[in-house]
Amino acid sequence: MSEKFSFDSPMGPIHITSSEGKILAIEFREEHLERQVAESEVEKVCLSQLDEYFEGKRTEFTFEYDQEGTEFQQRVWKELTKIPFGKTISYHELAVRLGDPKCIRAAGTANGRNNIAIVVPCHRVIGSDGSLTGYAGGLEKKEWLLRLENSLPGMNQTSLF
Repeated sequence: MSEKFSFDSPMGPIHITSSEGKILAIEFREEHLERQVAESEVEKVCLSQLDEYFEGKRTEFTFEYDQEGTEFQQRVWKELTKIPFGKTISYHELAVRLGDPKCIRAAGTANGRNNIAIVVPCHRVIGSDGSLTGYAGGLEKKEWLLRLENSLPGMNQTSLF
């Protein structure tokens, strides 16, 4: 049985779903859940690492997570985790990395179905022209995350504040 809680991030409420020692989802939401306290060990580690990320002290995550998807979606999500903190790639580059430049739309669709926001960094995929395109949490959140990671072209950390 999965458990859910929400917490206030600098970007607004985030819902975290866990089960059997793994995180199953990290999703941006508008509302809070009734439970707003991490209870299990994986929830506590997840929350701690997300806090460190938002404070600019963490660039990688070490807790266990899992999400259900097709074999192709799993390949896309695994490839997303290879995009380094502070870097972006285009949807075209993602398709090339997957071994088929023609799968760009399918890769984009799989990218959009990622349920582990931030940790599986789908926000690091941008348009070939450098534009911010598509993000389940909204483009303003995508831009916020890229600014935090100092990975928007022409931006530096001091321009955030």
